[in-house]
Amino acid sequence: MKGLKKAKENFFGRIVKILRGGKKIKEEDLEEIEALLIASDMSYRTVERLIDEIGNSKDPISSLKTSLLEILNSKDTDLNEPDEPPFVISVVGVNGSGKTTTIGKLAHMFIKKGKKVVLAAADTFRAAAIEQLKIWADKVGADVVYQGMKADPGAVAYDAVNHALSKKKDVVIIDTAGRLHTKVDLMAELRKIHKVVKKLVPDAPHEVLLVMDATTGQNGLIQAEKFKESVGVTGIVLTKLDGTAKGGIVVTIVEELGIPIKFVGVGEKAEDLVKFDPEDFVNSILEDGGGMD
Repeated sequence: MKGLKKAKENFFGRIVKILRGGKKIKEEDLEEIEALLIASDMSYRTVERLIDEIGNSKDPISSLKTSLLEILNSKDTDLNEPDEPPFVISVVGVNGSGKTTTIGKLAHMFIKKGKKVVLAAADTFRAAAIEQLKIWADKVGADVVYQGMKADPGAVAYDAVNHALSKKKDVVIIDTAGRLHTKVDLMAELRKIHKVVKKLVPDAPHEVLLVMDATTGQNGLIQAEKFKESVGVTGIVLTKLDGTAKGGIVVTIVEELGIPIKFVGVGEKAEDLVKFDPEDFVNSILEDGGGMD
């Protein structure tokens, strides 16, 4: 993965260099590795697990790779697509995380597979959000259901799912308000949207995807905890993994929260959303090549 080049050079590359030194791992080596892992945005608990396993191994690089893969492979990264359409996806996250752009990329991905997609502009608090979604819908060839500023977000979501049912569309992707996760009323609003769509499709939403900015580090972990508690997040889309992200937060999200990372955003174009592959990710930070482009 090209986006993790800096993380490999700054953190994981230095770790690999220490482990490849051809000498017995000393206490000071482990301390330096610990500091580098923490600096990469891993939580202390995750770091302690990895350090313990590295310190007790005869092949520390192989041990580190195995441990990272054990964590990242512990959750299914596939989408929970229902047997019968429409497949309803609720997309949540704070402003600035790349939420609406991610929805456009998801729509593009489904349309490339021959699916008919409806976008629901349920972030009715920002005119810009509605307009941005309409632009993406036009760009990728999706339908878009919207009302106006201050409209009831639940009503917009309901209309979008109803439209999908009546017109035999395959996928509904709901854009939601993205203001601060600490505000109780916003979480209540998200729960209301989910309750409303259940009236039409009882097991909807089938996915609740949290869009998270990879550069926010440990703050992102706090966000994810709040959304998981409030709306039952089923997967994470990690954005901005294309230059400044440190990479370690990927591992901590899965281990600490038990939420799979399902996609990563690696650029601004419609095609710049890739399915998260644990093996590619680990190879990209621990080896000299390979990984997702």
